[in-house]
Amino acid sequence: MNLKLLTIGWMSWLVVGLVQAAEAPRLFEAQLDNGLQIVVKQDQRAPVVVHQMWYRVGANYEPQGVTGVSHMLEHMMFKGTETMEPGAFSRRVSQMGGRENAFTSSNFTAYFQIVGKQHLAEVMQMESDRMANLKLSEAQFQPERDVVIQERLWAVEDRPSSKLFEQFKATAFLSSPERNPVIGWMADIKNYQLADLQDWYDRWYAPNNATLVVVGDVDPHEVVELAKQTYGQYPARDIIQPRLQPEIQQQGMRRIELKDATPVPSIILGFHVPSLVTADSADEVYALSVLASVLDGDSGRLTQEMVREQQIASSIGTFYRANGRLGSQFFFSAQPQAGVDIEQLEAELIKQIERIKTEPMSQQALNRVLAQAEAQYVYNQDSVQAQAMSIGMMVSVGLPADTMETWVDNLRQVTPAQLQAVAKKYLQTDNMTVGILRPSGETNRRPTAKPDFGGRSH
Repeated sequence: MNLKLLTIGWMSWLVVGLVQAAEAPRLFEAQLDNGLQIVVKQDQRAPVVVHQMWYRVGANYEPQGVTGVSHMLEHMMFKGTETMEPGAFSRRVSQMGGRENAFTSSNFTAYFQIVGKQHLAEVMQMESDRMANLKLSEAQFQPERDVVIQERLWAVEDRPSSKLFEQFKATAFLSSPERNPVIGWMADIKNYQLADLQDWYDRWYAPNNATLVVVGDVDPHEVVELAKQTYGQYPARDIIQPRLQPEIQQQGMRRIELKDATPVPSIILGFHVPSLVTADSADEVYALSVLASVLDGDSGRLTQEMVREQQIASSIGTFYRANGRLGSQFFFSAQPQAGVDIEQLEAELIKQIERIKTEPMSQQALNRVLAQAEAQYVYNQDSVQAQAMSIGMMVSVGLPADTMETWVDNLRQVTPAQLQAVAKKYLQTDNMTVGILRPSGETNRRPTAKPDFGGRSH
């Protein structure tokens, strides 16, 4: 089972593995008088720039009844302003030879353009315009809501693994808004009113609730001056944060089972763990990150033993997101080999989790994780978009902009003993949620076609 946290639009993956290079350009940070945060990173290898606007609002800010409203508003942000007709933004970026899109996650909503550096001033003017002057109308809203309904059908309802993960999260989180699906529950989507979107826009889309991230062939001081001329003309607003809704402590295993049109069963195990935002000690977060990497992948311990040696699983993996605003979970996901029932797979997976606590990881396994992290750094430095993403995802949850610059250095401090310590502390049965997907026997369902997003991928 290929486990992914459900996000809408661009993937909200955590770039694991930025390492401090001796000649790496430093981040330049500033803040406008209206509260807009600015982070600029100069990369002069090509005359290209990525411009990203990050708003600190997403699914875990949403109250019940309007889940998914952040994502719905993201769609409507392309439907015109007082001075720009619907679709004109995307057409203009295309005329520049650039590309643009947007994405929503649990923690943030972001908009980006990748263009030649000569077009930076114009995209900043257009993006700042829709920060303050979005024009919402019933004529644009009604058909776009239908698009989102189709998107949910295509991305969740017709994908049993996605449906399982959505219901798994709603079981694992009882009191925290982390249980909210990013796209929203179908009943909420169908009942949106235009006023819901207007209220959400007025509440959250303000310069003092946003971060501008620019990476590419630019002068940081010129970027700040352009930001003053564009975003700087709009005033700050009073941002009223939602009341904190921490997750209640889990005191026993939780289970959910789903039957759907899938040819093979699958399983998810999840454990509540801290993130860099919520941890008392960041050392635990680095240890959990290393543990996930040691176990995951083709050369990971779980694949070596449960897929290749025992041949009990056809696929298996782990996942951990270190930057969750309200905490995180440490996930295991797997599918059984033909002829192996899901109960047998679950029992063996739990045995492997217990083994993590008693048998130290080897230094060789740790060295493999570090080598992969450094390789990932090299890869991401080739992309101005990836560099900007790693910055935006950190600052949007309240972490320092340079968090990922020292990531590998922090991983290097992790010891085998620390891996065992976090496993013993967090990978406990009473802290575990189990999700199982079983075949329903249905084989003739016709999948929903991917919706038309009006010329932009989503």
